[in-house]
Amino acid sequence: MCLILFAYRLTPGQPLIVAANRDEFYARPSAAAHWWEDAPGLLAGRDLQAGGTWLGVQANGRFAAVTNFTDPEQPPPPRSRGALVTDFLGGTQTCSDYAAGIQGELYQGFNLLLWDGRSLACTSNRGATQTLEPGCYALTNAELGTRWPKAVDGVARLRQAVQAGTDLDGLIALLRHDQLPQSSAAAAQAATAESQTTPCFIRGDAYGTRASTAVIYSEDGGIALAEQSYGPLGAPGERHDFSVNQGERR
Repeated sequence: MCLILFAYRLTPGQPLIVAANRDEFYARPSAAAHWWEDAPGLLAGRDLQAGGTWLGVQANGRFAAVTNFTDPEQPPPPRSRGALVTDFLGGTQTCSDYAAGIQGELYQGFNLLLWDGRSLACTSNRGATQTLEPGCYALTNAELGTRWPKAVDGVARLRQAVQAGTDLDGLIALLRHDQLPQSSAAAAQAATAESQTTPCFIRGDAYGTRASTAVIYSEDGGIALAEQSYGPLGAPGERHDFSVNQGERR
C-alpha cells in the first residue's frame, strides 16, 4: 500500500520534494536504486520480475512515480505499470502530452505522477489528468485527493518538515512513521479497512515497506536522491545516496 508524499513549489529554490514508501512482498525480486546501463541517464530501483520501476529520475531533470490500485479479481493486462515510469523518463514529451497518449486499458489500475521540469501532473486510468498547483500532496492506492488517514497525516508531517527546512535524512526519517493515524474525520470517510488501518511504514513478515526514497530538486537543476531499503519486520538494509548535477548523464 504505497505512499508518495510531495511538496510542489512550496520552498524557494526547491521546486519539488518527494518522500515515498514502496510497499511490496519481500519475495518479489528487485534491485536498489542505481544507474541503468540499458537506459542512459535513468536513476531508479528496478522490479526484476516485470522490468520496470516504481519511482525514478532522469539526469535531465524528469521525474515519475506510480502507485497501484488493487485489482485482485481482474486478469493481468498485457503491460506492466512500471513501464509507464520508464517510458516517460526516457522520452521528451511534456507531462500532458505523455498522459494523453497512454492507453489505459493496457494496464491494471494506476496513478502516475509526472514532472517534466516545468509542470507537475497526475494521471490515472481511473480518472482525468490533473495539472497540479503549488501545494503539499499525498498519493496512495486510490485517487489523488482521497483522504486516507495516512495520507492526511503524511501531508501534515511533510508540510511541517518542509517549512522547517528538511533534508534527505529528515525525509527518510519521516517515512519511518509506523503508528496508525489517529481516529479523525478522515478515518470516518475512509471506505475500506485497508485505508483505515495502514500506517505510513509497514512492518511485516511477508509484505511491508521495502524502500523509502527521498528526492529533492533544486532550481538550478540539481537532484539529490536517497534510498533506504528494508527487510522483513522493517529491518534496515542498505542506503544509497546520489547527487545529480544539471545535465549530467550516466
